[in-house]
Order: sequence, then structure tokens, then C-alpha cells
Amino acid sequence: MLRYLTAGESHGKFLLGILEGMPSGLKVDKGTINLELKRRQSGFGRGARMAIEQDSVQILSGLRKGATIGSPIALLIENKDFSIDTLPSITRPRPGHADLSGAMKYNTSDVRDILERASARETAMRVAIGGLCKILLDEFGIRVSSHVIEIGGESKDRAMLKKVEECARSGDTLGGICEIAAAGLPAGLGSHVFPDRRLDARIAGAMMSIQAIKGVEIGLGFTAARLPGSKVHDEIIFDRKKGFSRKTNNSGGLEGGMTNGEPVIVRIAMKPIATLGKPLESVDIKTKKKVAAQVERHDVCAVHAAAVVAEAVLALELAMAVSEKFGGDSITEMKRNFDGYVEQVRDF
Repeated sequence: MLRYLTAGESHGKFLLGILEGMPSGLKVDKGTINLELKRRQSGFGRGARMAIEQDSVQILSGLRKGATIGSPIALLIENKDFSIDTLPSITRPRPGHADLSGAMKYNTSDVRDILERASARETAMRVAIGGLCKILLDEFGIRVSSHVIEIGGESKDRAMLKKVEECARSGDTLGGICEIAAAGLPAGLGSHVFPDRRLDARIAGAMMSIQAIKGVEIGLGFTAARLPGSKVHDEIIFDRKKGFSRKTNNSGGLEGGMTNGEPVIVRIAMKPIATLGKPLESVDIKTKKKVAAQVERHDVCAVHAAAVVAEAVLALELAMAVSEKFGGDSITEMKRNFDGYVEQVRDF
């Protein structure tokens, strides 16, 4: 099975990642991963750090001659802004951030200790690991993509850009909604047997682990609660060549904790960035006096980046599900198992 760990701080020397469980024999193009990292740094409203960091990944282990060998894959992304030991202490927590709760939990009066890891800078490594998982999924014809639905209530590109520019001038920030889709999945990934094996639960939890995400929908999501069953459930059809499929995809490709053969559709809601140019009211941790919240270098809006991070997170969960279902220590063995299962489903 696949599992991963990340380490590193926002202004630390580098971000580290370890991905264990990748099959041997998978050709890895580092340029594909770097393209994902570049996509993460794009979009309306990104901050000054995007001009400083031009992320690229180093693969330190787990490959030989450009292919996986079955051992853990270690990845490294250097931070050009490496200043963690010289940055000033912070005692003015920001509303909406991990600052105050984290300081209480870890018993520190310097919020810098919390925000360095709580920062969304950590997602750069998750995007790199997700890039590796996309390469694996591609071997099975599974594709993951995303698009931004709205920013600050606006759905047209020009209106979104205008809203971001207005907020930048006023010292405010914006959130939004993006949709992530995965196509090419066979029915039966995940399981209905135990809660921790339900793929919809795992995907929802993974999406909520992304910084600033406050809501997740799969398929119709909350809209389904306002409709009768006849307008929600996807009617089943059968074709001799294609086998079973659905007339619609209101379920978002997941039923009973398992894929049903239709594209997986997920939407996430991102709240506005917690650091404001015109800060909200806060309380100094040491003096207990009313103060303006800390102002750090920040984005005005990072919804486009969140969509790319969500792609990586979805790719990770799907790669884990594929690995669990089709096993195999080599990509050849996994593909053989996959092909046999797809044939079984088609002939069901």
C-alpha cells in the first residue's frame, strides 16, 4: 500500500517528502512533477513569494535510471527564502489561522513556531508527491483535472480578476470554489465494509486536510438534500460492449464508499486567506491587550492554487485505492491485475 510523510517549514531550508509503496518499473519524468509545482504557483491573487520561489523537485532515492525500484522515494524542494532562525517572534495571532490554538496546544508564546508548519507552503510537497501518483494513475488510464468555479461569488474570469484586484487594493482577501474530477476509474475501488475503507470518506477527509478548505461536496452534494430521490439517484443502464453505466452522475462517481465507474467529481470551498492587509482585531499573547493581528507576506487569493493542490490530494487517494485493489510489487504485475479485473467487471 502507498503511504507518505512530509516535513519542513515555510521558511525552513527545504521541504521533504517520502512516498513508500510505489511499484518498481514505473518511469518517472521529473519535468512532469515540476510542471505541477509551477501550476500551483499560478492564478489570480498570488503573493510576493511566488516571485521568489520557483519550485523544482529533487528526487533523492527510490529511482535508478529514471524508473522506480520499489524502495521509498525521497523528494526535496529547496526554499529560497530560508530565514526561519532570523525572523522575529510573533505574539499577535491572526483570526482564522492556526496561530492561537497552536500556541496554546504547544505551550509557546511565539506564534512563529506554529505558523511555520501550518503555512500552506507545505502543500508544495504534497503537489510533488501527487505528481508522482498522477504518473502511476496514468499507467491505468486514470486522469485527474480541476477548474475554478467561482472566486468571491463571481464565476466569470474577468469578474473574478476584478474582484481580486479590488480586494488587493482594500487590504482584504478572497476565497472561492473549485471542482476536481477523475476519469477512467473502474467500479469497485474502496469498500462499503468499514468506515476507514470508504473511498468517499477518505477523499473528503483528504480535501479537508488542505489549508483553508472549509467544505467538501461529492456529486450533487448539498443540493441532493433539497431534491426528491427521483431527481438524485442515477439510473442504471446496460450495453453489451460497455457493460453497466449510469444515465447521469449525480453521485459524483461514488456510491456506498466505492467508485461506480463514472467520473469522480469533488467540489471544495476555500475560505479567504487569514492574513489581511488591513488586519482584524486580536489580543497580544503576552500582554493580553487588544492589538491588530499580525500581518505576514500573503496571497490575496489562492483558489487556483488550491485546485492544483486538490488534484494532488485526489491523485494520492486514488493511487492508494488502486494500489490496495491491484497490489503488485512491479508496475507489470499491477497492470496485469488491473486488466484482469476490468475484464471481469466488463463481463459481469
